[in-house]
Amino acid sequence: MNRFYFRGMNIKKTPNSRLSGFDWDNFSFGDTFTDHMVICEYENGEWKEPQLLPYGPISFTPAMMAVNYGQACFEGMKAYKDKNDDIFLFRIDKNYDRINKSSQRLGMPKIPKEIFYDGLYTLVDVDRGWVPYGEGLSLYLRPLIFATEEMLKARPAEKFLFAIVASPAKVYYSDPVAVKISDYYSRAASGGVGFAKAAGNYAASFLPTYLAQEEGYDQIIWTDDATHEKIEESGTMNVFVRIHDTLFTPPISDRILDGVTRDSFITLAKRRGIAVREENIYVNDLLKAYEGGTLQEIWGVGTAVVANSFKSFGYKDKRYPLPVLSEADSYASLLKKELVDIQTNLSEDAFGWRYLVEKKC
Repeated sequence: MNRFYFRGMNIKKTPNSRLSGFDWDNFSFGDTFTDHMVICEYENGEWKEPQLLPYGPISFTPAMMAVNYGQACFEGMKAYKDKNDDIFLFRIDKNYDRINKSSQRLGMPKIPKEIFYDGLYTLVDVDRGWVPYGEGLSLYLRPLIFATEEMLKARPAEKFLFAIVASPAKVYYSDPVAVKISDYYSRAASGGVGFAKAAGNYAASFLPTYLAQEEGYDQIIWTDDATHEKIEESGTMNVFVRIHDTLFTPPISDRILDGVTRDSFITLAKRRGIAVREENIYVNDLLKAYEGGTLQEIWGVGTAVVANSFKSFGYKDKRYPLPVLSEADSYASLLKKELVDIQTNLSEDAFGWRYLVEKKC
């Protein structure tokens, strides 16, 4: 377990907490925010002092460069509470590295480690009452960086804002989903920003997803932009395919996000002795495995969902129902439980993935 002794920051707590009025039995993912937020401005080539403030609006104009030219990226993380009311963050080193890779690709400044870490620890510490305890419950954390300069000239901005907001979270998908393999739309292109958590990546996914939903699917499996023959991601998730007893997942590239949950699943699978192959998954090979009866399961992984099994997939005009496996026989279920047990302090953290948020504020 990791411990991080943060240096502290300028803290202004709200005099009117909304926590007592929050309905823990009636909320949806991402629609409610905690009492506070972290902000830090970048100007004249340097980051200023970070602040923790009451959560609320920030004033901008339509000329803000993030709105006009899309310089914006973010991360997705969670804080977990155990039965002793201790709170843990998970693999924040990976999120820190990735937000800076995203920022660099979009021509934005790197966020210093102490600001990123201090912001997370301080926000979670001050708003620890908002971290729920129970199966499938967590506090979702959203660090983000975006351009704030007012300018309509197409160039990299010179003013930015780093912020962290938090939202109580429960299970993202409660049931297996149906997915459609795209043979036209792509999530990303070689040389582009697919590996970054750029805001524009998600905006570009909404229309194709909506069209798939009109056909009765829940999500899309994206294919490569050049041939549409290789499976890449599904919706906002990395993908795993189990054929026989081997797991396949597409290799990380400049088109595919280096998912923290993906990496965790690979590590846990290998510890179990499960064969994992990080290589291209071709649609034709997937169909052959299905017809041959060796395709066991497909699922997506990500911070919000952890793991979500697919009940069927569609390609062209045909639908393919997947086997219904028991939790004991499903690799997706077994690995998800192992991961969640580590995150929530129900099992030993052999990898040093947990970060304890001590009471400081």
